Amino acid sequence: MKIVILHNNRCGKSRAALQLLESKGLDFETRLYLENPLSETEIKELLEKLDVSVNDIIRKNEEIWREFFSDTTYSHQDLITILSNHPKLLQRPIVIKGNKAIVARDLEKLEQFLSA
Repeated sequence: MKIVILHNNRCGKSRAALQLLESKGLDFETRLYLENPLSETEIKELLEKLDVSVNDIIRKNEEIWREFFSDTTYSHQDLITILSNHPKLLQRPIVIKGNKAIVARDLEKLEQFLSA
């Protein structure tokens, strides 16, 4: 089963998740989503795999969100477009395994996810 980590090397939680995947000897792909942003279609597919709302994967304490987006209410599609155009707003790390995914900030939850 294919495993992909959406990774930001400047994020400690993301580096820890990557290290966990490496320590388990798993075959996985690393996607540097800041350099290779997700398309709107990929974000929609990701939301299905995560089984969450788009609001759940937006980093609303990022300066770019507070400065440009916090004063307006957006539709589901608008939020997907914003995420596609501003990948820094995407929660991280996200680990995808087959047709499921998890925001892997908690290593214990990531371990459970990988062993399921």
